[in-house]
Amino acid sequence: MGLEGRVALVTGASQGIGRACALTLAESGADVALASRNLEKLRSVAQEVEALGRKALPVALDVASGDSVRDGIGQVLAAWEKVDILVNNAGITSDNLLMRMKPEDWEVVIRTNLDGAYHCIRAVLPGMVRRRSGRIINVSSVVAQLGNPGQANYIAAKAGLIGLTKAVAAEVASRSITVNAVAPGFVDTAMTRALPEEARRKILSLVPLGRMATGREVALAVRFLASDDAAYITGHVLNVNGGMYMA
Repeated sequence: MGLEGRVALVTGASQGIGRACALTLAESGADVALASRNLEKLRSVAQEVEALGRKALPVALDVASGDSVRDGIGQVLAAWEKVDILVNNAGITSDNLLMRMKPEDWEVVIRTNLDGAYHCIRAVLPGMVRRRSGRIINVSSVVAQLGNPGQANYIAAKAGLIGLTKAVAAEVASRSITVNAVAPGFVDTAMTRALPEEARRKILSLVPLGRMATGREVALAVRFLASDDAAYITGHVLNVNGGMYMA
């Protein structure tokens, strides 16, 4: 799955799945543009990428803002002239039951988790079309397929990502650009490790494999879809959920 000579852009790269994706792509030879709102954290991840022998470019970028995305990706193109791989990973939650959910809580999650992918795809797609080559991977979620109380905004956005994946895949397949999604289940992160033990047991009872995924396991799925080994796969949702959802 060599990615030498490729430039990858990973949003939400300062921590969690995004950081794991950045490091895993770098291990395979890609230079990585790291995007998030927290430039200080990105600089730390950039050092990890560079320790693997690859170039890293931290970019302060808010995916919820089309202007910020245009300016941030403009920095990447100015430095490296292209983006071969786009990983739309940036996401937030603002959970509540729908009847208690404030409009601003709905809107901020949709703007970040769904509109953000639209802004990023739109910014990198012209170059991919000109080169007749590209890989776009959207990070969705198992709850987009299962549903979950208290997360209507998050699930609407993540389910929308799956629809966006299929629509764009159909539009750009003739240009040898693939567009796929990865749908993780529960992932072992600082947030899930902080859950009370009873809550963790309840989560694990839903997972046939009996454990949470690591960030790297999700990143390995992203790396596969970014590689030439996945050149004939497009419009697909790759589930990395330990068996929570089987379809």
